[in-house]
Amino acid sequence: MTNEALLSRLNKPAGQIDVVLDTDAFNEVDDQFALSYLIRSPEKINLLAVYSAPFMNEKVASPKEGMERSFDEILNIATLCGREDLKSLTYRGSERFLPDEHTPVLSDAAQNLAERAMSQPEGRPLYVLAIGAITNVASALLMNPQIAEKIVLVWLGGHAHHWDDTREFNLFQDVASARVVFDSGVPMVQVPCMGVVTHLTTTGPELKHCMAGKNELCDYLYNIVVHEAEVREGRTFWSRTLWDVAAAAWLLEEGFTQDKLVHSPVVSYDGLYAFTDTRRHLIKYVTHVNRDAILKDLFEKLTR
Repeated sequence: MTNEALLSRLNKPAGQIDVVLDTDAFNEVDDQFALSYLIRSPEKINLLAVYSAPFMNEKVASPKEGMERSFDEILNIATLCGREDLKSLTYRGSERFLPDEHTPVLSDAAQNLAERAMSQPEGRPLYVLAIGAITNVASALLMNPQIAEKIVLVWLGGHAHHWDDTREFNLFQDVASARVVFDSGVPMVQVPCMGVVTHLTTTGPELKHCMAGKNELCDYLYNIVVHEAEVREGRTFWSRTLWDVAAAAWLLEEGFTQDKLVHSPVVSYDGLYAFTDTRRHLIKYVTHVNRDAILKDLFEKLTR
């Protein structure tokens, strides 16, 4: 891909766009908000497929279980949103993280992404919105590197470039996959967590006022946040960052985020970025999220 073509792909998209979502939907509570947000934005988002991503934390015993529980949660959100048709467009992802930077993990999700990307009409890129470990996307790129010419990857992964480390959950679960995508030359938008998306925070009273009692979907989303904070974490005074919503927001409106062009950093296995090689390709790097504008749009769409 020429530098001119790359820069063109990194512009904010106009009109309705083709999107696939890659999500570890059972990991926290923000994935469910992001998926619902996309579904409730049909004027902009033509959601073609949803992929379940692997994860592992105290909720699950293995990346495979994380992927399976995420698959089930995607189906649950589809039902709550009245989109039963999305269930046939939901694909199981990787059962494990990449063993190295050269070997893909085969899955229905990676296979579908590799095939779907190549079938996109010329001049109409497929936007891959990734909000979990990047295993499925990296596997698809390893299976067919040509898809880098057909997609734009928007990934919530890593911390801000000024942060002390890269040990963000999505990135550090599968560093090999992160290195694959940052090295691939794919048109990429990085949405960093600590230091940038930390501004996209809501509170219990705000969620209760804006969502509780509005509809079945809103009640479910409100209740899982409250349960996560007050029951599982045992907190009585809390706020919650809706991390993954920021990645969706980059696609939706020009004024929701600010970004700049930077050279793709090198991700190391010791939890650091390196910024030494200006010959590396350019990526878009989100520097700011407009918290009030994003949450206003989110709450309005979820409560319709």
